Amino acid sequence: MLQEITEQPVVLERTILAERAKLEKLGEFLRGRDIDLIVLVARGSSDNASLFGRYLLEITTGIPVSLSAPSVFTLYGAKLNLKRAVVIGVSQSGEGTDINSVLESAKNSGAFTIGITNEADSTMAKIADETLLIHAGREKSVAATKTYTGQMLHFYMLASALADTKIEFERIPHFSSQALQLKSDVEELVKRYVFMENCVVVGRGLNYGNSYEFALKLMETCYVVAERFSSADFFHGPLAIVERRFPVILFAPTGVTRQSNLDLLERLHELHADCLTITNDTEIAAKSPRFLQMPSEIDEFLSPIPFIVPAQLFAALLAKEKGINPDAPRSLSKVTKTI
Repeated sequence: MLQEITEQPVVLERTILAERAKLEKLGEFLRGRDIDLIVLVARGSSDNASLFGRYLLEITTGIPVSLSAPSVFTLYGAKLNLKRAVVIGVSQSGEGTDINSVLESAKNSGAFTIGITNEADSTMAKIADETLLIHAGREKSVAATKTYTGQMLHFYMLASALADTKIEFERIPHFSSQALQLKSDVEELVKRYVFMENCVVVGRGLNYGNSYEFALKLMETCYVVAERFSSADFFHGPLAIVERRFPVILFAPTGVTRQSNLDLLERLHELHADCLTITNDTEIAAKSPRFLQMPSEIDEFLSPIPFIVPAQLFAALLAKEKGINPDAPRSLSKVTKTI
C-alpha cells in the first residue's frame, strides 16, 4: 500500500499523457449530443471517486449528475429512459458484476456509456462505448490508492473537455508529489492515534468524497469505525456524538468551504474534541490542535487528489503502528462481485 501511494505522481502524469487526446475527442463528441443527464455507477472506493466526480461535473458543466443505485437495475429490474444520458461505470478491475450489468442496461435504454478502469481487457472495457484507462499498472494492495486518484483525474479531464472553462489538472501530479513529503510528519502523528477505535471524518464540497474514502481506508486497513460527514451536515445531529478527546479529522482547504470549517473547528474546540486537519489555510491550521500543512498554492478546486495523499499515508502508517498488515485486511479481497 505504501509503495503504491508513492507511485501516484508518476501514475497521474502517465495517465494524462496517454489519455488526454482521447478525452479531448470524447468531449467534442459529447458536446455535439443533446445530453441532459450524467449517471455515475460504482461501488467502494470507485463510488467515493464518483461522489467527487458528481460535484466536479455539476459545477463545471451545469449538467445534472446522478449517482446510480445499482440495485434499481439488478434487483428490481427497472427500465429507465436514458436516451439523453451519459452513463459512466467506474471500477478498478472492470469486473464488478453489478456495475457492468447497469452499463449493459443503460446501453439498451439508449445511453452513451463510458468505462473508467485500470484494466484494458476487462469486461467493462468490452461493454462500454468508450473506455478511459488508468495507467497505474497492477494494483496489488487490497486498499485502492493509485486507482482511486486515477479515477478522480479522469473526472478532471472529462470535466475540462466538456466545460467551457479549462481545468489546470496538469498541476495535480506535482501537488501530489509535494504531499508525499509529509510522510515523516504522518509517521509521528499516528503514534498518538494508535488506540483509536472510533472517529469522524469531515469534508465538504469537492472534498466530500475524500471524507468517505478516508473513512473507508481507516475501516478496511486499521479496523477503526469511521463515520463521514459534510461539515454542514455534521451540525444537524451527529455533533452530539462528540465528547472530550473524540477524534475528528477534517479536510479543510482554503476556498469556499473555509468558513464552515472554521465554524466547525470553533464548536469542536468548545467540546474539547481531538481535531486533526489536512489544510493549506494558515488560520485553519492555527485553530487546529493538530494539522498536516499542505502547500498554500493548491487551489481548492485542485485540492482533492493531493489532499487524499496524506490521508492514505495516515491509514497505512496507522495500520503498521497498530500491528496490522494493510495489504491483507481480514475478510476482504481485491475484486468484489455483487448483484
